[in-house]
Amino acid sequence: MAVLPVLHWPDSRLSTRCAEVTEVTDELRQLVADMLDTMYAAPGRGLAAPQVGAMLRVFVMDCGWKTGPRNPRICLNPDILWMSKTRVSGPEGCLSIPGVTAEVSRARAIQLRWMDLEGETHQADLTEFDAICAQHEFDHLDGVVTFNRLSPEARARAEAEYLA
Repeated sequence: MAVLPVLHWPDSRLSTRCAEVTEVTDELRQLVADMLDTMYAAPGRGLAAPQVGAMLRVFVMDCGWKTGPRNPRICLNPDILWMSKTRVSGPEGCLSIPGVTAEVSRARAIQLRWMDLEGETHQADLTEFDAICAQHEFDHLDGVVTFNRLSPEARARAEAEYLA
């Protein structure tokens, strides 16, 4: 297991849609283990494969580990099946845009479906921070970063802060 380097915006890989996972291999299992090591070392609560240069539809998250035991969720080929109309806004940070926190509006609740490393399909209703984290990581798989979720004015301010 290893801590991988995290790509920083504006690396073009962070703006690229990722490919579906077609097979669970030993290489994929190693990538996921390394992603977990990287996320915990950062210390973050989520990490998507393109953030470490792997252009696959994979993300890991563990929203509660900083205040409780580790309970990672490994999501291969995730899909958001439903999003609530109720929105919540809050500060979001990103390991690929270090030092910048931006106010982002997200669905308060989602229904997420994904496959695990054993090839089993799972589905869960996520709310609050779990839903926000999953939406953030899911965005990465479609080449969307926090800056893309901001108004033009807020984006200009956040980019200026990041590039300063």
